[in-house]
Amino acid sequence: MNSAASKHLRTLSVAITGSGGSGAVTTGLILLKAAASSGFYGLMTRSAGPQIRGGESAAMLRFGPKPVECMDDRFDLLVGIDWLNVDRFVDEIPLGPDSLVVGNAAAGEVPEILASGGAAVRSFDFNALAAAINGGRANMVALGILGAACGLPRTAMEAGVRSVLAEKGEAVVTSSLACVMAGYDQDMVPVTVAPTPREASGERWDISGNEACGLGALRGGIRFVAAYPITPASEMLEWMAPRLELLGGSLLQAEDELASVNMIIGASFGGVPSLTATSGPGLSLMVEGMGLAVASETPAVVVDVMRGGPSTGIPTKSEQSDLNLALYGLHGDAPHLVLAPVSIADGAFTTQWAVYLAEHLQTLAIVLSDQALGQSRSVTDAPREPENLLVRRTEHSPVDDYHRYAISEDGISAMTAPGTPGGMYTADGLEHNEKGTPSSMALDHELQMAKRLRKIESFDFGSDWAEIRGEGPLCIITWGSVSGAVFEAVDRLAATGTEVRVLALRLLAPLRREALAAALAGVRRLWVVEQNHSGQLYHYLQGAGALPAGSRSVARPGPLPLRPGEVVDVILDDVGTGEET
Repeated sequence: MNSAASKHLRTLSVAITGSGGSGAVTTGLILLKAAASSGFYGLMTRSAGPQIRGGESAAMLRFGPKPVECMDDRFDLLVGIDWLNVDRFVDEIPLGPDSLVVGNAAAGEVPEILASGGAAVRSFDFNALAAAINGGRANMVALGILGAACGLPRTAMEAGVRSVLAEKGEAVVTSSLACVMAGYDQDMVPVTVAPTPREASGERWDISGNEACGLGALRGGIRFVAAYPITPASEMLEWMAPRLELLGGSLLQAEDELASVNMIIGASFGGVPSLTATSGPGLSLMVEGMGLAVASETPAVVVDVMRGGPSTGIPTKSEQSDLNLALYGLHGDAPHLVLAPVSIADGAFTTQWAVYLAEHLQTLAIVLSDQALGQSRSVTDAPREPENLLVRRTEHSPVDDYHRYAISEDGISAMTAPGTPGGMYTADGLEHNEKGTPSSMALDHELQMAKRLRKIESFDFGSDWAEIRGEGPLCIITWGSVSGAVFEAVDRLAATGTEVRVLALRLLAPLRREALAAALAGVRRLWVVEQNHSGQLYHYLQGAGALPAGSRSVARPGPLPLRPGEVVDVILDDVGTGEET
């Protein structure tokens, strides 16, 4: 790997593996809490097979003194509660000669495949240590050994245990803490120089991507959700359900995705801001309903937590492969909004903004999250909110000759609530005239299509259309969950004297051509980095004439996450060729 891929930010990276019921993910959650209690920022991702429940799993963490937006190129420490089917995670947990693998002696020897790269190996009998404690569990012993290896204070680990396990009762907390302390008492020294935590300068949050999107939806005013469970979006729905009730709203589990999208359109027609959440297979089923939202100019928000495709694909793995469907999948000319958060915390901002935009512009907004964002947790600064409140334009006292779809200068026409005297109108999928009466006249069709396009093309989206960092004649355009790896790669490159600017697109449609052109001023070489097989963003931008000549697509599919070192190597290898683009 190129020397520029060395760590620019001092962090620790830890992986925990185990079979179903071993508690690998719970161990990771407690470790993340302990790191946060110690003053660190952190990130936890998880991996599992496609089984409905049970089966092996892995928790992967990284923490450090500054915000952590992606996993590192290598892991410093791997702890195996057991080794059942661990080979399934080898590609996702890269190790190096400086890594340490800690195994459970009761589970057998550390598999050769994990030590083949030169990593050091140690073993402790987690089971025997746990058996000596009433109610003891092996994963809690492993957690104590992890805490010692990471240099985390015992008080921080105790705080983590109490936070995560409090609902299980004091007896479980007590036995778990005894196991953790037994782990700390083993002969384990920190595997590397532990990073120094930075004193918190503001509020610190522990939030998942699905929770962030749910929070943004509630902040934006969503009060009705209809959805059908699907991995990896279900957790967003589970998180929202009780909180909607507290706000006077409700969540309904529909019989399928077709029903859910039509339910939210109906609720929105009735005046209630509405949302559904799904993944790629569900989004495919919603296409006709989403077209109805556009044609009837009824606000609706659809959050797509993407997974590997096509068809059923890889339900538990991440991939940015629904972009084409989100951009082009609707029947006919159907102008709508497509947005994507650039980080876990940004899910709150982006979803709230999407609700505002959908309500104000009376159209469909699709928010593209993915498994890498949705099911990961981040210890981060408090998410920001949009500066400007945007609301639905309504008419409470319409005149006798009410025109629901009046041709206005900005393309937006006022809506009435059902039952408003003098304000009744037809809202269906047929083309219509200004009153809403179905029409097949060419002029009506042209005027209404122009109206629907004008309201989103002419709207001033401000500066939030993209996250822009850095400067210089080299540039990377990216989007969604890949943004974190790109941001860190650019920081590493800057440390070696190679300046690269980054444009992480938050608003993908409508494409802000003029703003993009201004942001690319002076760029001589450009790469479009994304996680799908066909380079969907690259071809979208290329087709819109938004890229300089010679721009390069850097695209690969999931399920493996893109790592900063990969991006660094691509840029330096290309720059090193001396070829002009």
